[in-house]
Amino acid sequence: MNFERAGQAFEEYLNGYDRENEKVKLKIIHTYGVVECAREIAKRMRLSREDQDLAAIIGLLHDIGRFEQLKRFDSFQPDTMDHAAYGAEILFGEERMIRRFVEDDRFDSIIETAIARHSSFELGEIPDGRTLLHARLIRDADKLDNCRVKLEESLEVLLGVTEEEAGKGVISPEVWTSCQNRSSVLSADRVTPVDYWVSYIAQYYDVNFPETFSIMKEEKYVPRIVERLHYTNPDTREKMYLLTEEMEEYMSEKINEVSDNVEKVSDKESGFQ
Repeated sequence: MNFERAGQAFEEYLNGYDRENEKVKLKIIHTYGVVECAREIAKRMRLSREDQDLAAIIGLLHDIGRFEQLKRFDSFQPDTMDHAAYGAEILFGEERMIRRFVEDDRFDSIIETAIARHSSFELGEIPDGRTLLHARLIRDADKLDNCRVKLEESLEVLLGVTEEEAGKGVISPEVWTSCQNRSSVLSADRVTPVDYWVSYIAQYYDVNFPETFSIMKEEKYVPRIVERLHYTNPDTREKMYLLTEEMEEYMSEKINEVSDNVEKVSDKESGFQ
């Protein structure tokens, strides 16, 4: 599997789009960020070199449908286009564009499924173990780089409002209920800019691997994202504090669950009960 070849083909593909457009720039930087996140998560999971390379290529291609969405609609909103489904379609449709990036067709089903489902609200059932692994991994890598995006990108691009406006308003009841249920927020439930910001935090309840949570904890991503906005409403400010505490506790639980399981296996193998 030749990542360098895939990268060259990707750069050629991008020549069909306006690289100076701020939203296009954002997605190019994000794409390469996801590649690095996928590699780091896969490395920490001690996956084979082939699976590490496969994770990187899926990261490279996961948002390929975004560029056409921006060209047609100048928007990231899901009601304009299902960019994940479109990306899978252009790669694996009649033209088989995937061959520009990957010569070997043995991984086609894994790549197609992972890309098509990477932005779904829920991943759903995937019987094949290796396909499920990569479908989960790209979702984690995508969310992990989105932590960086939420800290570095302008609020005008992220939320369509000024920094002053971003922290105004209250959190909608449906959005807060999702947070209390440790669940991602439905797009349809988001009303205010603060709702969108809350949904960016709540999506981390859908992270799959302890290795991803470990990186998030190391980088202090959740408190840093929360603290980026100034919340003018006291109730909103209090709820953002509570959400930060709850998310930090949740991540620690998920990391410790795995540590406990590893210790139990180790004790059993050593003959201790």
